[in-house]
Amino acid sequence: MPVFRLTDELLFPPPELADPDGLLAVGGDLGVERLLAAYRLGIFPWYSEQEPILWWAPSPRLILEPKDFRLSRRMQRTLRQKKFRLSMDTAFQQVIESCGTSRTETGEGTWINHDMREAYCRLHDAGFAHSVECWQGNELVGGLYGVSLGSIFFGESMFSRERDSSKAALAGLVERLQDWQFDLIDCQITTAHLQRMGAREIPGAEFYNWLEKCLQNITRQGKWTQT
Repeated sequence: MPVFRLTDELLFPPPELADPDGLLAVGGDLGVERLLAAYRLGIFPWYSEQEPILWWAPSPRLILEPKDFRLSRRMQRTLRQKKFRLSMDTAFQQVIESCGTSRTETGEGTWINHDMREAYCRLHDAGFAHSVECWQGNELVGGLYGVSLGSIFFGESMFSRERDSSKAALAGLVERLQDWQFDLIDCQITTAHLQRMGAREIPGAEFYNWLEKCLQNITRQGKWTQT
C-alpha cells in the first residue's frame, strides 16, 4: 500500500488503506482540527523527533470494553486500601510530560516529543484530551491521558513511578467511563499487560464500524472530574 502525503487540507485517506504495519500517511500538522479529524477516523500520530509527522491506523486493533475490565485480586486489595488518591484533568501537562520522561529514563524511545506535548495540551484546553492522575500525598506517581469523542476514549499513554499506580489510574478511568456509559477504550497497539486486564484484538474493519456508532453519541467536552 502507498503511504499518502497530506496537504494543507484537513483530509485523510481512508484508514483501510494503511500498509500492513499500520502506517497510513505522512505530513500535515498537529493542530486541534487536524487531530480531531484524525481521531474521528480512528487515525493517530506517532513519530520520533527525527521524523516527519506519521499517521497510523493499525489492524488488528486492541480495544477494551469497560464492562470487560478486570484486575487481579492483589490489585483489587490495593485499591481497597486506598493507597492512592485519584483525580482527573488537574495536572494534564504534568501527566503527558511524565509519560514521555518515564520512558526516556529507562532508555526507551518516546514519541511524546515537544510538538506532541504542545499539541495535546491544546487539545486538552479545547476540552477533548483528558488525564487521570494518581497521587501519593502531593506527589504525582502515575497517570494516563487520552482523547475522548462520543462514547469512545482513545488511550494514548500511561506512566507509573510507584507499583500499580498506572493500573489504579486505569481503574479510575474505567469506573468513570462505565458511569458515563462509554462503549469503548481504544488501546491502539497490542500489549500483554492490557490483555491481562481484559483488552482484546479486533480486525480494523470491526473497529471502524464500532467507532462510527460511538461517534453518534454526545462528546463530554470540557474538564472532567473524579467525583
